[in-house]
Amino acid sequence: MIDVVGLTASLLGDHTPDLSALRRCGGLLHLDGVLPAVTCPAQASLLTGLGPEHHGVVANGWLHRDTGEVRFWNQSRRLVQAEMVYDSARRVARSQGRPFTCAKLFFWFNQGADVDFSVTPKPHYGCDGAKAFDVLIEPAELDRRVRRELGPFPFASFWGPLAGLRSSDWISRCAELVLTEVRPHLTLVYLPHLDYDLQRYGPSDPRTRDRATEVDGCAGRVIEAARRSGATPVVLSEYGITDVSRAVLPNRRLRESGWLSVRKGPFGEHIDVFGSRAFAVVDHQLAHVYVREAKDQPAVRSLLEGVEGVGRVLEGAERRQAGLDHPRAGELVLLAREDSWFAYPYWLEDSEAPDFARTVDIHRKPGYDPCELLFDPARRFPRLHVARRLLGKKLGFRNRLDVIPLDPALIRGSHGLVTRGQESPVLLSEAPSSFGASPLPMTAVRSGLLGLLGLAEGE
Repeated sequence: MIDVVGLTASLLGDHTPDLSALRRCGGLLHLDGVLPAVTCPAQASLLTGLGPEHHGVVANGWLHRDTGEVRFWNQSRRLVQAEMVYDSARRVARSQGRPFTCAKLFFWFNQGADVDFSVTPKPHYGCDGAKAFDVLIEPAELDRRVRRELGPFPFASFWGPLAGLRSSDWISRCAELVLTEVRPHLTLVYLPHLDYDLQRYGPSDPRTRDRATEVDGCAGRVIEAARRSGATPVVLSEYGITDVSRAVLPNRRLRESGWLSVRKGPFGEHIDVFGSRAFAVVDHQLAHVYVREAKDQPAVRSLLEGVEGVGRVLEGAERRQAGLDHPRAGELVLLAREDSWFAYPYWLEDSEAPDFARTVDIHRKPGYDPCELLFDPARRFPRLHVARRLLGKKLGFRNRLDVIPLDPALIRGSHGLVTRGQESPVLLSEAPSSFGASPLPMTAVRSGLLGLLGLAEGE
């Protein structure tokens, strides 16, 4: 199963020969996605067959109420509160006395997953704040083989201003090696880079066609390797990306109205989680608003409903009907208008921004920041600035790669709302009827995979 992030029917055509060929020899199903339509909830729903209210992955990040920390992009399998498709397949295979192996290549929630072959991003962190990029590859023999044949993973192209084709290319070559050498029964492959320019420039930008052609080549390599190994290729996506023209900053409105508090310090202003009566954890076109006291919810809701770009505010039964009735979710859930998205800044003056704001720092920011995909246009020679900073680090100086812009208006594409029709996520397969009819609920993909494996429960 190849996850081509951001792929929709509207992006397929003569410029995507391999994906279009798979569509012709089998078929295409439109997927009815989950809310929020972002990576971690989508992948959890694809692999568990359940929605966020059951598996608990309510966004790419959320407030951990017990510690008061907002944490994004955690990799632990234990965060998913449900059985994964490979867990189910292994359980059924064992009951039938059959073997089962699984490879998980850059899919999320990889650490601690009960899979046989695993490749996932995992930097090393020094006690002095230094970070060395790396991937975690298991078992050891696969680690040695991948590093020998493919070289180091191009981490700078996986996320940040340089993110692009090299990451998807490396992952596709890794998948080719795994499919050829170890031939797992189920191989999960994540190809990320189509998503990057769709967020930077929006899907209507003419560069989108070139990115679709690039990812088609990567997917085609994996499709061909799958067929050579006797596997059935399935290609799908997590969400569709739409053009946006407005960034909405709910935390600034909450701060201006006295609900959000900050702590000032030598490294800029930081949200005071325990001192704030309400604050928003934003994730593309959805935001979880955590309100400390129930009596304040009506006032906070009324305030945010009046913010331009906010489409809906979900609470109580509305939140439950949206499939987000889970303790990790905010007391209020904001949905953006189709032309808008939510940005995390909470400071009122850029001079007070925290030091991490101008850097690529996905774990420290209390919200998703697509501006990390851009160089600050105010810098005339940003790559030279990066080179100087890196040289300083090698010489032992502590400094920041402060090249990220603070202006969220630069972002032209976003996702998070459930898209329909030609802009919905898709599933391409030689045997689409194995999954069901279009539009197919994203939560139905799991049972289709088990059927293709001959490991459907009850058989």
